Amino acid sequence: MKIGNIEFGDRPLFLAPMEDVTDIGFRMLCKRFGAAMVYTEFVSAEALVRSVKATVNKLTICDEERPVGIQIYGRDVPAMVEAAKIVEEVHPDVIDLNFGCPVKKVAGKGAGAGMLQNIPLMLDITREVVKAVKTPVTVKTRLGWNSEQLIITDLAEQLQDCGIAALTIHGRTRAQMYTGEADWTLIGEVKRNPRIHIPIIGNGDISTPEQARQAFERYGVDAVMIGRATFGRPWIFKEMKGEPPLSLDAKLDILEEQLRINIERIDEYRGILHTRRHLAASPIFKGIPDFRQTRIAMLRANTADELLSILEHVRHQYFHKIEDDINKI
Repeated sequence: MKIGNIEFGDRPLFLAPMEDVTDIGFRMLCKRFGAAMVYTEFVSAEALVRSVKATVNKLTICDEERPVGIQIYGRDVPAMVEAAKIVEEVHPDVIDLNFGCPVKKVAGKGAGAGMLQNIPLMLDITREVVKAVKTPVTVKTRLGWNSEQLIITDLAEQLQDCGIAALTIHGRTRAQMYTGEADWTLIGEVKRNPRIHIPIIGNGDISTPEQARQAFERYGVDAVMIGRATFGRPWIFKEMKGEPPLSLDAKLDILEEQLRINIERIDEYRGILHTRRHLAASPIFKGIPDFRQTRIAMLRANTADELLSILEHVRHQYFHKIEDDINKI
């Protein structure tokens, strides 16, 4: 499977772009554990054109995480074109256009999945961005605005005609947000369309090796993109490939490493903020009795030493006991 000149091999797994989730530390760890492609948090085209510092900072990428994509969103052709040119200057491997984010502050203003209500504008933006840059341009979108407007089969051909190098489809409508189950049947229809020749990447509800295998075998997608199942779990890509599971100790080491990378690459305050979100969501803490107060303490920690101290307390009080109990069975 290829995007542009990038060869990904057979059945690649991608890390989805997610706001407040796919910071540089998390991306680097996901890459280490087998993610074939990672993406930055999505970037507002208008904020980037205005040189808003927090937005510009999202463009920070490093060679260790390549291939890496930067995803932009907006509702204005000139702004999206200018933003794509700015993004190209940091040399990502892919520039992805976000036509799928369903949250109100994005879609409600006509950007992200809001573009599903203005297909002519979506196609204009795509066409003009493709013409403006040399970097491969890809698109991420949804099945349609709602269940009465499932337009993805026709839309995929239209986007392909604009010159994109690949298409990612989330198997929900905008109206569904993240509720219900992702519908992969329409993703499969797009892939089976003989007129489609670009790679089709499927996204939605993939959290186990079996689900990933089924996505490839039943629906024929070229790659699978994993989103919410990665929260606090960068090793999921290793698990998806059927490799032996890591110990709880090793997983906690990885989360602590993520904290250190984020502090080094961003700064202590924002590095802690980013990492706390992953710690709060990580499945490794499930089942620990009376963990609520410890979780609150993690979310309130303001220094690296304080947060690391809490994690080490968890390690020695709970993890070693759990693993000792397992070894006795």
